[in-house]
Amino acid sequence: MSETKWDPVKYNQVADFVAKLGEPLLNLLTPKLSDSILDVGCGDGSLTEKIKPLCQHVLGIDASAEMVLAAKAKGLNASVKDANDLDFNEQFDGVFSNAALHWMTTPKAVISGIYRALKPRGRFVAEFGGFGNAGKIVDALTTCLEREGIVYQNPWYFPTAEAYSYLLVQQGFELEHIELFDRFTPLPAHLSEWLTAFCQAFFTNVDVIQKKHIIGEVTNLLKPDLLVNGQWHVDYVRLRVKAIKP
Repeated sequence: MSETKWDPVKYNQVADFVAKLGEPLLNLLTPKLSDSILDVGCGDGSLTEKIKPLCQHVLGIDASAEMVLAAKAKGLNASVKDANDLDFNEQFDGVFSNAALHWMTTPKAVISGIYRALKPRGRFVAEFGGFGNAGKIVDALTTCLEREGIVYQNPWYFPTAEAYSYLLVQQGFELEHIELFDRFTPLPAHLSEWLTAFCQAFFTNVDVIQKKHIIGEVTNLLKPDLLVNGQWHVDYVRLRVKAIKP
């Protein structure tokens, strides 16, 4: 699990679009009023809040205590829990996750825990970073870090559809839908703020001054590709999946 620290207020300033773009995923979940739903990586509960009136019970979990506090402030049932070590047993009709699973670098453990958490015929619906996600950013960032001789940690897991399908089927899931697609996304702020919020793990061995310098270099490298009509974008690639527990 990434050691990235989250500030709910700053997160929404930089990436309020994440929850908005995840709303269509609810149509794939199709919650029923009798359902119990688990939201894995719920963050501040923006989508958990959308699920709540559609089912009998929803629980949001997140590894960030700060995000869980923000979710609870919205009147949601949420708890701090590492999705790599889920201990639920056939308690949920559906497991939902948006923009979170790519932070969990032991996917077999996560999928196993989700499988156990579901009741028979329960559904797992998720969207997260897939193969090639933010590829231009990752390339520019690692190029600049390596040029400076800096040792870094890539905190992300961006699988292909084929690789993730294999893990799901291996665990016992029936795969109903999976797709990998591009989502070139405009940012509400400067790219440097996105880098500061989401790329903390890359800068573990970097002091404040050097970090600022590297971020400046990265943004200069990315201007031709990601600055469009004065607005910064991220070259997101998303993996969307729906699987059923037999």
